[in-house]
Amino acid sequence: MKEKIYDKENFINVSYSGQRVSNTEFDSCTFLNCDFSGSVLSETDFINCRFESCNFAMAKLSGTGLKEVHFLDCKLIGLNFDHCSDFLFSADFQKCVLDYASFFKKRMKNAKFTNCSMKEVDFSSADLSGVQFGGCDLSMAVFNQSNLEKADFRTAFDYAFDPGANKMKKAKFSNSGLAGLLGKYNIEIE
Repeated sequence: MKEKIYDKENFINVSYSGQRVSNTEFDSCTFLNCDFSGSVLSETDFINCRFESCNFAMAKLSGTGLKEVHFLDCKLIGLNFDHCSDFLFSADFQKCVLDYASFFKKRMKNAKFTNCSMKEVDFSSADLSGVQFGGCDLSMAVFNQSNLEKADFRTAFDYAFDPGANKMKKAKFSNSGLAGLLGKYNIEIE
């Protein structure tokens, strides 16, 4: 049982920056323009929550539950989502900055990333089957031993990874993105 429970509440312009929020449950809550930068969110569950224009830069997610969570226009720089609880993990991201984040070994089937900056994100060993990377900047993102089956990269850009090092059955790519899959061969595509 969580020590604190918030249900269907709205949090607007609240600063949790540098604070510890632990053993708390937020169910069906909305966070607008809140600052979680540098905070420690340990053993805290966010269930069916929405975050809009929030800053999570360098927050610690130790055992944090993200269950049916939606992030819109949020700064999520350097977050280790791989430290989140795996139980019912489900998050979608729209217009977010996720640069330097890690999803190492995370199971994210059918997640949606839409118009996000995802520079140098680590997706190593992650299950990304059916994930949509719509309009995302994947510059220097790492895909290694990842499950990319049925993933959609058609409108993503600046990605480069080895298809032989990942499961890719029925993954979708545009013609313009093929260069990122053939980079190891040092060939010229015009």
